[in-house]
Amino acid sequence: MKIKKLGNTGLKVSEICLGTMTFGFQCSNETSIAILDKAWDYGINFIDTADVYPLPPDIATSGRTESIIGNWLKAIPGRRHEVILATKCFGKTGNAPNDQGLSRRHIFDAVEASLARLQSDFIDLYQVHFYDPETPHEETLRALDDLVKSGKVRYIGCSNYMAYQLMKALWISDKLAISRFDSIQPRYNLLFREFERELFPVCRDERIGVIVYNPLAGGFLTGKYNREAGPDKNGRFNLGMSGELYKSRYWQESQFDAVDSMKKYFDRNNKSLTQVSLAWVLSNPVVTSAIVGASKPEHLDQSLPAVNLKLNEEEMQFLDELWYKLPRVSNPAIALR
Repeated sequence: MKIKKLGNTGLKVSEICLGTMTFGFQCSNETSIAILDKAWDYGINFIDTADVYPLPPDIATSGRTESIIGNWLKAIPGRRHEVILATKCFGKTGNAPNDQGLSRRHIFDAVEASLARLQSDFIDLYQVHFYDPETPHEETLRALDDLVKSGKVRYIGCSNYMAYQLMKALWISDKLAISRFDSIQPRYNLLFREFERELFPVCRDERIGVIVYNPLAGGFLTGKYNREAGPDKNGRFNLGMSGELYKSRYWQESQFDAVDSMKKYFDRNNKSLTQVSLAWVLSNPVVTSAIVGASKPEHLDQSLPAVNLKLNEEEMQFLDELWYKLPRVSNPAIALR
């Protein structure tokens, strides 16, 4: 497992980050622990979660994923020191008006709740899950800076920001001489490459770590879905509102056609589409780490060998040509859904 430096920091993380939003709903406690153990055996030291996980988001279950991770960390003395732990805040965690968003009030409440569930004195990377148009950048960034100065948070990052939103936040941090976002989490895979145009060049120039999510398009790029049969009853594409979101992203004729073409091409080359899709993401020099999740431990055995897979020039050109033929997103805001 390759270890990379996160952006402009000295923090070193594995190029695969374990995604955990299945823990506590799709996965039982026992299965979640088995997935964590399997990832650890593969050399993954980077774990990503959020205070609203598991999916689908529900106030009744929010925080359950962090609690599972906290118990796993606590089970072996010294493990917390070796793990790079990332979590997020923004989403609704209660019924009160201030139980969501990026206000100073909510950030301070959210970090204390996450620390308790994770059974840790600090969070390595604390990320804002979405942009909050109702809260000034200055308020959010000053609150995060105070958490860094207090030692409760080591580094800060953002998720689902567009290029101009990230640049504005970086400018404010520079102007106020406070902590800046050291990383960003964008959606990125063979079926969705919109962020190559503006966000990735910003990250390269500003030395922002890029931790991509959905590298396998929610399992769509494994080739396991059948357009006639429909999504699995208990799978990612049937998780309430979250399932509807995934369907809007990928459950389209053009996407199925692209996956069919890729599978046919790489089957001839005796290469797994799952591993090809992940290896392609990791081949981008802007990408620091790719978030890979699982609902069973053996899923990691199917995907993680991709870290040793290299695609040749002809294969890369074939994948580029498929992307050029896909319909483009007309509304940039859709990219953040």
